[in-house]
Amino acid sequence: MASFTITSPPSKSSSFLSSSSSSLFTRGSLSHKNSAFNLSAPRTCASNRLNCELHQPVNHGNGKPTIPILNERILPKFVDSTRMDPTVNRNGAKLKLFSGTANPALSQEIAWYMGLELGQINIKRFADGEIYVQLQESVRGCDVYIVQSTCPPANENLMELLIMIDACRRASAKTITAVIPYFGYARADRKASSINTQGRESIAAKLVANLITEAGANRVLACDLHSGQSMGYFDIPVDHVHCQPVVLDYLASKRICSDDLVVVSPDVGGVARARAFAKKLSDAPLAIVDKRRHAHNVAEVMNLIGDVKGKVAVMVDDMIDTAGTIAKGAALLHQEGAREVYACCTHAVFSPPAIERLSGGLFQEVIITNTLPVAEKNYFPQLTVLSVANLLGETIWRVHDDCSTGWVPDQC
Repeated sequence: MASFTITSPPSKSSSFLSSSSSSLFTRGSLSHKNSAFNLSAPRTCASNRLNCELHQPVNHGNGKPTIPILNERILPKFVDSTRMDPTVNRNGAKLKLFSGTANPALSQEIAWYMGLELGQINIKRFADGEIYVQLQESVRGCDVYIVQSTCPPANENLMELLIMIDACRRASAKTITAVIPYFGYARADRKASSINTQGRESIAAKLVANLITEAGANRVLACDLHSGQSMGYFDIPVDHVHCQPVVLDYLASKRICSDDLVVVSPDVGGVARARAFAKKLSDAPLAIVDKRRHAHNVAEVMNLIGDVKGKVAVMVDDMIDTAGTIAKGAALLHQEGAREVYACCTHAVFSPPAIERLSGGLFQEVIITNTLPVAEKNYFPQLTVLSVANLLGETIWRVHDDCSTGWVPDQC
């Protein structure tokens, strides 16, 4: 019988910085050999420059990304600090935070930000693959938060989440919140409308929402769902956290002249996301890649709407799976005269052959977050990983203390 025991991180002080802090969010970055912080062919621009100062230099390894130490409890500058409530009661006496096995590193960072220790839990796999969960501390009358992404292997991690919820419910937890940084079945949110696709498809996003609810969850906290209608599939409250302020902070630190910048949506479905992203970057112009998809994970780029000639193109999407869409889009941007291309996304699924496509020279930099763990074998020099732990930790505090989460911009 294989076993996995989640242990708590080293005990930290429970003091917190004021939530009005507007410092940058840079602790979780994976840096790389090439200095992507200075554009290879920078242009001088006296005005309309994006300015955000980094609190610490980025460490450059010898061709291999390195992870700086998480050392500050600060939030993204692009989170509107004027709407942040400084009177949140951060009393964790009745708050329990547990982690599944999908992304324990992110769970530990969240616990560190919150000044808490991860709850003791024993998760085992029987020889036939069945999952066994035992809480090793009392949760009676507590508000329990379970951090578990349904990342690959999606079915294993989803089943583990359901069993953890059931264990907490049977242990008399007062409330159970499923914190799902990556909701893996969000793409199966409707029947395909294209006349070239067959019907009789399942809507797995609704099915999974029902499973989580029936298991005993009282609330769900998710990051950058593939589409907003997925929130309606749950019969319980859903807090939708947008992680783009973390990416916006990082891009702003590069001081790219706004006159040289264009934000690109890799498909028509992502236009609203890209438009909101562009608005935060000094209202940068927008371009759209028109594509035709003939099958799942197969994309064919057809045309470009907008002007990218001589500009720095920033492609924005919610996830990168096989990287077919974003790689073909980048090739089209270079063909249309783009000077450099950056890829930005929240969820790095990185199914083969994503790494080969992303590291093939099309991108100046690939910027992702740690909602999914990135295996060391998937590191490549252009990769930068930003941590969303502080953003999630702050949201958990506000949900726990019945405070508004409206401080997270709706489209960012």
